[in-house]
Amino acid sequence: MTAPTPIAIPTATVTADELLARLGEPDLHLIDLRPLAAYNGWHLGGESRGGHIPGAAAFPIQWLRRLSDIDLQAALTARGVDADDTIVVYGHEPSDADAFELRLASLGLHGVVRLEGDWPAWSADDDRPVENLPRFERLVHVDWLRDLLAGRTPEVAPSGRWLLFHVNFGVPEEYAEDHIPTALYLDTNRLEDPVTWNRRSPAELETALQSLGIDRDTTVVLYGRDTEGDANEKWPGRRAGQIAATRAALILRYAGVDDVRLLDGGYDHWVQAGNRLETIASEPIPVASSGLAIPEHPELIVDIDEAKDILADRHGAALVSVRTWREHIGAVSGYNYIGPAGRIAGDVWGNCGSDAYHMQHYRTVDNTMRPYPEIAANWLEAGITAEKHVAFYCGTGWRAAETWFYADLMGWSRIAVYDGGWFEWSRDPLNNPIEVGEPVDEAEGSAVA
Repeated sequence: MTAPTPIAIPTATVTADELLARLGEPDLHLIDLRPLAAYNGWHLGGESRGGHIPGAAAFPIQWLRRLSDIDLQAALTARGVDADDTIVVYGHEPSDADAFELRLASLGLHGVVRLEGDWPAWSADDDRPVENLPRFERLVHVDWLRDLLAGRTPEVAPSGRWLLFHVNFGVPEEYAEDHIPTALYLDTNRLEDPVTWNRRSPAELETALQSLGIDRDTTVVLYGRDTEGDANEKWPGRRAGQIAATRAALILRYAGVDDVRLLDGGYDHWVQAGNRLETIASEPIPVASSGLAIPEHPELIVDIDEAKDILADRHGAALVSVRTWREHIGAVSGYNYIGPAGRIAGDVWGNCGSDAYHMQHYRTVDNTMRPYPEIAANWLEAGITAEKHVAFYCGTGWRAAETWFYADLMGWSRIAVYDGGWFEWSRDPLNNPIEVGEPVDEAEGSAVA
């Protein structure tokens, strides 16, 4: 008995030159099926250039197995795709488009067009435009780290000595359970005061860097571990590892360590890719001096008076709340150690996720950084733009640090974190104006969400 012949789907194609002539058409949607690292700018397939075709939406083919038909339809709708549109897809090779086209056909979407030669064909001609995440090299991927650990020289490799850190908040047991090979343990309490949650003094930071073996020439690679958690668990935020890692990145950059990188997806992505872990604890080799005049980048962290100056400049600046909607309207404080609920009067809501320890609004279905054009588009809708002086805040600076990191990857130059955040601001309502309830659009006189 012979196997049934697979049903063939008529395939429409477009050449790179034909597509170039059509870029910008309103009913034309480009879908990039490669891993997000390639979309951001990494050279994963041996191509001559990294990045993506201008206007393309990132939709890694690996996401298909994670999304139900309902979720997939919602994702396409969010990208403005409907049944009458032309959808041009490309990946590293034709097999990427095969799976995507079949899945879309099951949803009744038959307007899929293949880019002949996929990404290699487009990127081969330097005259064709390419976009990428401006500082993509600071968001490293699993293959890059595996090559580095194996002694190879990956793309945009550290120029000198490098250190890998497993970051969390005061839970060395997590590191002891297992960690990425050779990783050192970095407790965020070394970098911030556990009472105020603000960055430590310059002298304390110098001591921390010396003991961790970090100096001005060290490349620091950070990662965390993310699982479920809530505000009432024994160790709040113990599994908000990637947020902790970006908090460490902020303070290290503030101190003056310039080459700080984050493993996209962190521990979880490393494990899901089948890489090994170890339980052997690695100890740092202290240095005599960091060689830094801490802080070398004081502009990256603002305090309450500077936050008030930003609030006063309604057209040229924005104090962005990286908090949940329920926190923003004052339904909850978001933390088991913060009593008052509400928001800083005059702030701009930047969203975050489901609670103080999750950042789904800024992450993908596999917990990596959301495609940067989507983040920028959401910020633009809220009036948060690169030319403004933007300071992010949350409860204590962690979630704000993650958004700061993403803005930094996008090349935004006037960005900071208000270190005290809601924790500090809410303790003095007489001097620090607070709002509760749904914000009112001053122009329309109505509540806005």
